[in-house]
Amino acid sequence: MKILIAVPSHEMVHADFTRCLMELERPECYEIGYAQIVGTLVYTARTLIANKAVEMGFDRVLWLDSDMTFKPDTLIRLSADMDKGLDMVCGIYFTRKAPVLPSIHKHLRWEIKPDGWVDTDCRCYMDYPENSLFEIACCGFGCVMTSGRLLKAMNEKYGSPFYPLMGMGEDTTFCWRATQNGYKIFCDSSVKVGHLGLYEFNEETFKANK
Repeated sequence: MKILIAVPSHEMVHADFTRCLMELERPECYEIGYAQIVGTLVYTARTLIANKAVEMGFDRVLWLDSDMTFKPDTLIRLSADMDKGLDMVCGIYFTRKAPVLPSIHKHLRWEIKPDGWVDTDCRCYMDYPENSLFEIACCGFGCVMTSGRLLKAMNEKYGSPFYPLMGMGEDTTFCWRATQNGYKIFCDSSVKVGHLGLYEFNEETFKANK
């Protein structure tokens, strides 16, 4: 099993992220590769990494944003979820500003109206099941694992599958395109991820602000 650890980032990488990456467990049964692209256009960085993953035959990509904190067993647990036949599964993290909201969404709609305006509806999954594996509409890419076959299919159809649609970010756009093509997205809410801001935002922060 070949897994690429992908870190698209701006110029700064948080020290706590670096510590988590160093402590990440990498079982010998996995062939691990690394990709980091620094730039201001994150959708370009993600597309370049996705292309590299497909070209080099990686079975899975673990996407980690450089402002995340995560447990040492994150790769192992998300990969175990993928072993169930999934193509995309994320951990649970939250926005780093008030109001603190989950990075997962229960509903996503994007359509062009007859008058040319774009209508979007993306609803946070506020009542998500805790410590469970469940289907979602879309997620942020702060801590998510995708299959190589999903990336290959999206690359072949869209060329740049992360290029953002009007009214959506690059991660939401990728999710929308994936689901439009019959792929399902899951969240494992037992995989807890922190989001670094002025302080770490996590599940406890979310519950305290409900």
